[in-house]
Amino acid sequence: MKPIKKIFLLISVSIGLFSNSLDTKMYNDGEKLYNQTCISCHGVDGKAQTDMKLIVKPRDLSKTLLTQEQTYHITKDGARYWGAKADIMPAFKYVFNENQLRSIAHFISYKFNPDLDKKIKKDCDICEKEPVNQDTKMKKWGKKIYNRNCKFCHGAEGKGDGIATKSPVDSIFPYDLSKTLLTKKQIFLYTKFGGKHWGTDKNDMPSWGKKYNDFKLHS
Repeated sequence: MKPIKKIFLLISVSIGLFSNSLDTKMYNDGEKLYNQTCISCHGVDGKAQTDMKLIVKPRDLSKTLLTQEQTYHITKDGARYWGAKADIMPAFKYVFNENQLRSIAHFISYKFNPDLDKKIKKDCDICEKEPVNQDTKMKKWGKKIYNRNCKFCHGAEGKGDGIATKSPVDSIFPYDLSKTLLTKKQIFLYTKFGGKHWGTDKNDMPSWGKKYNDFKLHS
């Protein structure tokens, strides 16, 4: 990476690519663009109550685990770039410029999911914290649980190509975990509470918190 790019990246991380508070202009610009493009799939209220016959139903944006920055990246590059196995969520970087993409993400976050941090805190308050100095034990449990449960859908290497994806009738679309933009904490919460809790339409990704304790899920 060139020095100038490194400096820009450090500055971006330090000050944040987005405003930590509502920016009226970004919000209004994002709302216009959302209504022009996103509303047909995600709906007026972001809940994806659509009659469109799609192979994978769009996410409920009022429940998403994604931060504003992550929403920007998904909108820009498309879901497949970040591990989705279907092309339902396209890459809008070919349609909108940088400012427009950021405005859409800003609008989505403040319109549909303004209390994300509170939701995460509420869920985390009933969870055990990730244990420290137990890496060996956690790796052992993590590998064992993954091979027993997760490999069936996500595949041996996490590429989203497990046996469950081969059915010609009931094939599902698990994510390629090698491409995910979720943080470790987000992966834990997604695994514990399941996909539907975070806005998916189906229960293909179940709530593993019903089967395993937090130590094993952190693993």
